[in-house]
Amino acid sequence: MRGEYKVPGGKLVAAEVEVSDGVMRDVRISGDFFLEPDDALERLDRALSALPADADVATMTQVVTDAVGDAQMIGFTPEAVAIAVRRAQGRATAWHDHTFEVVHPEPLKPLTHLALDQVLLEEVGAGRRRPTLRIWEWAGPAVIIGSFQSLRNEVDLEAAERYGIEVVRRISGGGAMFVEPGNSITYSLYVPGSLVDGLSFERSYSFLDDWVLGALRELGVDATYQPLNDIASPQGKIGGAAQKRLAGGAVLHHATMSYDIDADKMLQVLRIGREKLSDKGTRSAQKRVDPMRRQTGMSRAAVIEAMVDHFRRRYDTVDGELTAAELARAEQLVAEKFSTPEWLTRVP
Repeated sequence: MRGEYKVPGGKLVAAEVEVSDGVMRDVRISGDFFLEPDDALERLDRALSALPADADVATMTQVVTDAVGDAQMIGFTPEAVAIAVRRAQGRATAWHDHTFEVVHPEPLKPLTHLALDQVLLEEVGAGRRRPTLRIWEWAGPAVIIGSFQSLRNEVDLEAAERYGIEVVRRISGGGAMFVEPGNSITYSLYVPGSLVDGLSFERSYSFLDDWVLGALRELGVDATYQPLNDIASPQGKIGGAAQKRLAGGAVLHHATMSYDIDADKMLQVLRIGREKLSDKGTRSAQKRVDPMRRQTGMSRAAVIEAMVDHFRRRYDTVDGELTAAELARAEQLVAEKFSTPEWLTRVP
């Protein structure tokens, strides 16, 4: 059995594993990484070959760490070795093990978008939908606060009402987002838990954002991942990501990137935004947060098209669409959950 894991920004690790009587035998680790001294690889193989076949990533990571001792692991980590072994056993999956649906519907109301995140996550978790990439189009302006943020501390509700901006709360954590139609690029990935098996939360962010960095670099943007959840460039932050995981293992990973945001309006509506940008001199109504427009020189539609094309070239994909049942369930959740004061003010 063979499994592979490509470290984001690093090297490829491959594992060949035999299992007999519930124990891993004859484990062989290889790859284009660097390891000094050489004999550390033999110690690593021997240590893994004595483990129970159902050893989890944390256990294997510690075993590898102890086995290599003071050896220098360059371009890979003990955790990467453990993930490759899990994949060899079929306990974890890689991108190429899945076919992704790409869904890009017409503009939807903010509340419908948030409800769809829950619906599609549940559908992937239940195995009724393939892993999916969904591109968002906004039918109206909104402030979307994280699941655990304080409504009154994050949002100036009077300013939001004055500008006709809807305030909503999403199911994932993280910070507040300010969006208007045409000013941002938002997408969601819904994947089975097996794709991020063994990855820490921090590493899963960089792992699931890796395709985006590749797409942006093709567009001439020197994009990098900044822990915990930011996509950045030398000119500053481009966007941020957030996640939600179901008990059954499915993972929602969504991100919003600034295309051309009215910073003055954003600072009036987001209280924390005022503090975050107070040292950047963003005071003029003409000032905009526009990293994607400025750095690419492309229209928003062209940027999205290039991103999706990169995703399609990198992974197996098929065209998809939202089903009538999924949309109906989303509208039910809008009425029963996302539009209710109880949900919006769950953290007052």
